[in-house]
Amino acid sequence: MEMRLNYTKVQPESLQTLLKLEGYVKKSGLDPKLLELIKIRASQINGCAYCLDMHTKDARAMGETEQRLYMLSAWREAPFYTEAERAAIALTEAVTKISEAGVPQELYEQVRKHFDEGHFVDLIMAINAINCWNRMAISTGMVPGEYQPAAHK
Repeated sequence: MEMRLNYTKVQPESLQTLLKLEGYVKKSGLDPKLLELIKIRASQINGCAYCLDMHTKDARAMGETEQRLYMLSAWREAPFYTEAERAAIALTEAVTKISEAGVPQELYEQVRKHFDEGHFVDLIMAINAINCWNRMAISTGMVPGEYQPAAHK
């Protein structure tokens, strides 16, 4: 596999735009481990190897367990996630595949049991951000494997 083009060099402002969105998400107050689960689940759905490589490494660096990472694609059958995480993961799936069924009212209500209006919007922004990163990485042929996470405290 070979990178098609380096979008960060071709259009540096595109990277800055995505980093600004990522900065918003990081400042949202949502749990960083939850954000990594969102990124991983969306990347699984989208088939983005580059982002899966990056975010599983980041999650492990934050102390996420291997078991929870391995089971994420089958989260409905796995007892390792909190109700709030389950709601956020379900929302991730619905927003990532929004053309299939939208975001049903029942799911909205389930998510709102765990997240206030502001954090509901923040979750959508986080899901949109990773979907955008996935689409950039897949479209430009970003190659997984070399990413190393920064040290997490």
